Amino acid sequence: MEKLLNEQVASQISQTFAQMKEPVQILFFGSRDNCEYCADTRQLLEEVAAMDDKLGLSIYDLQDNADIAQKFNVVRTPAIVIAARDDAQVTDLGIQYSGIPAGHEFGTLINDILLVSGRDSGLSAEAREFLKNLDKPLHLQVFVTPSCPHCPRAVLLAHQMAMENPAMIRAEGVEATEFPELADQFNVRGVPQTVINAGSGTVVGAVPEKNLLAEIMQAVN
Repeated sequence: MEKLLNEQVASQISQTFAQMKEPVQILFFGSRDNCEYCADTRQLLEEVAAMDDKLGLSIYDLQDNADIAQKFNVVRTPAIVIAARDDAQVTDLGIQYSGIPAGHEFGTLINDILLVSGRDSGLSAEAREFLKNLDKPLHLQVFVTPSCPHCPRAVLLAHQMAMENPAMIRAEGVEATEFPELADQFNVRGVPQTVINAGSGTVVGAVPEKNLLAEIMQAVN
């Protein structure tokens, strides 16, 4: 089977992974029902996971492993969950991606791994304080396309926020062209577009942390 990542790219990623601190578990959810990008997504994750000892990969099927999919709030495929791993303990941090992380979104996958490995969101004190004390569920869906250079920044910000309070926050990057019905449901006309709690709030563009935070505050209150 031909590799998806050439040697040059693989070498760059290996160097990047040298800064990893703590182990990371990648969970892949596929489906045997007409999932066009499942095979490629799985192969891509297998190639990435093989690059560093701190990376683990679990392969699941949405139907056969319905209980695990439910535990990690996975409802569409291909889906990727980037979780923290400590010995045998895998901790869900609310970090998800729906679709194949192709084009610019491949960078999102790599940055998510580094983010989770560092175990620190890197957000401002104000953002951390608000998110940690959140007592209502928050679902962030960031719609992206592989050709959008600003999209990875928006997805990463949502993922940083989920890390602060995974019990309440779930952040999902969504490849808009793979899930057009979902994109239509939320009237996505440009990317990145962050949909807060199924439309209670919306942010278009890769905005600074304080802008997204303000919109979230408004949406949950």
